[in-house]
Amino acid sequence: MTAAKLIHTTPASYLPTAFPVHYYGMPDGKVYLLFSRFYRKEGGGSGVEFVFAVHKDFAFDYKNEVVIAKGKPEKNPVFAELLDNDHIHYEIVKIMRNLNSYGEAVKQLSNLNNEVIVIPTAISNTGQISA
Repeated sequence: MTAAKLIHTTPASYLPTAFPVHYYGMPDGKVYLLFSRFYRKEGGGSGVEFVFAVHKDFAFDYKNEVVIAKGKPEKNPVFAELLDNDHIHYEIVKIMRNLNSYGEAVKQLSNLNNEVIVIPTAISNTGQISA
């Protein structure tokens, strides 16, 4: 089982949610965003769905537990707080409505990480991270 490492949690975010956003680093160098949001149910009412997305601006050096900005000439570590910003680029890879908690959602990260086919390569200051 792949172990997701919690990098950063923010109670207020630039993302379209009123709930906390959690950022997880994966062994293949990806950074996942995990957050919940309300959705409208057919026939009225609302529910909560969990959104899984891959961060496009940052990679994660899993071994050294370091966040790295993609597309920058220098591959120096950055503060985890920079993951959540007003110009965040991410790709939603899955939305699940049958989960009851963030704990259940985190357990889905390893399954989800294995399902996603497009795996970007990132360069860290300690070497190349690849899937």
